[in-house]
Amino acid sequence: MTIGRTASVALLGLSGSLVEIEADLSSNLPGFVLIGLPDAALGEARDRVRSAATNSGCPLPNRKLTVNLSPAALPKHGSAFDLGIALAALAAAGSVSAESVAAVVHLGELGLDGRIRPVRGILPAVLAAARAGASTVMVPAGNLDEAELVPGVRVVAAASLRDAAIWHDGKFDPFPVDPVLWPAEEPAPADDADLADVVGNEDAVEAVQVAAAGGHHLLMLGPPGAGKSMLAARLPGLLPDLDTESALEVSSLRSLSGLPVGRALEARPPFEAPHHTASAAALIGGGSGVIRPGAAARASHGVLFLDEAPEYPRAVLDALRQPLESGTIVIHRANAVATFPGRFQLVLAANPCPCGQYGAADQECSCSPNARRRYLARLSGPLLDRIDIRLRLSRITSARLRMADEGPRISTAQARARVEGARAAAVARLAGTPWRLNSEVPGSWLRSRAPGLKRGTTAAIDRALERGGLTMRGYDRVLRLGWTVADLDGSESPNAEHLDRALYLRRSA
Repeated sequence: MTIGRTASVALLGLSGSLVEIEADLSSNLPGFVLIGLPDAALGEARDRVRSAATNSGCPLPNRKLTVNLSPAALPKHGSAFDLGIALAALAAAGSVSAESVAAVVHLGELGLDGRIRPVRGILPAVLAAARAGASTVMVPAGNLDEAELVPGVRVVAAASLRDAAIWHDGKFDPFPVDPVLWPAEEPAPADDADLADVVGNEDAVEAVQVAAAGGHHLLMLGPPGAGKSMLAARLPGLLPDLDTESALEVSSLRSLSGLPVGRALEARPPFEAPHHTASAAALIGGGSGVIRPGAAARASHGVLFLDEAPEYPRAVLDALRQPLESGTIVIHRANAVATFPGRFQLVLAANPCPCGQYGAADQECSCSPNARRRYLARLSGPLLDRIDIRLRLSRITSARLRMADEGPRISTAQARARVEGARAAAVARLAGTPWRLNSEVPGSWLRSRAPGLKRGTTAAIDRALERGGLTMRGYDRVLRLGWTVADLDGSESPNAEHLDRALYLRRSA
């Protein structure tokens, strides 16, 4: 009895586990048995592996082949196990070196012609293999650039099963083939949006900088043409570049979603703007078989922008409440629980009524008071309570436009430098804690142990809490905003003016 062994990776959410692949050849009637809780796509590997091996010139023996995926209780999804199954079977047959195959983690889907096709999720899979102690990983040639982004692991690219067998000391003559590659990525359009393009909305420009400096969530309420989408599109440009760990996480989420990953880690924060017809699975994540990340997960370390927020189904919006509070997206299935990062900045834009003209100086609203209340009531109270900044915008008049054209306007580069300075001050203050942004700090810490907050400074928000104008969660969020406003001003701690400005940002809508 001869057994060949190798390893592959089973992904569940963004985390992965090493799976041992065992192949046994016995002298029973010819057959191919695959066990170890495979899904339907993986169960079809029986036919793909046999055809690929035959058409590659390294056929499997005409005997019974039993392949076990261990641990057996772990669900396995997708076709990335094909390459490992084929090489474990060839090792059991003695066609390749069993020691070489056992020392390498294999990832890749086999075509019937024997070529190795690229698969989704290579980056998180290679990252999981490296964290599990693997030193060498074999991947499809089409995934090489993506796999090489993981440091500390040797990546071997193979275009076909025959090439992979030769690399493992198989006695086969080389036969060059054209590798299967992902479709060519279209170059991204140049991002020339600048904060200086925003005219006449000084409060909104300052609010966007406060949101960027502290990682705060933002709601903009105003009629069409007030500049809500324009401001939201410029928020990612104010955020600092991603560090290596965050960039690796963002690129892993793109890989798992089937989006192209370049030769270098993406340094800029992501920006996701799903349409208001998006389902809960599209926004949060889900799907049958492999659980894919949604727009909220792909926006981690960046911005999730929901334009026309009241038009989203209420259940879809309320699904955001848990990740807004915990920074983690958890998706439960009958046999698995997938976890994705969910620490994004939420930006909501909404019209004040169904016709959008309520409060506009130049047009009359045709909506009844009940219609206006019902429209904005689609944004639930618990969701709004988690929004730090609520800002009301109005259209710019010609007089304000002329006045704004005469004065200086802050550019994206200047605002980003200001944001980076405020974030550096927050990091220095929060040294020794698990937090790096003001929006992450628990309210209990701010009320009891935050340094430098003088007695009497919180008088205004204390009164708002006593009168019911703020909930306890809202009180803590105003405190966080006050610290961010102070950081932007270069102050060591908030004073009464900073907290008044924070309370205005919280309640202006």
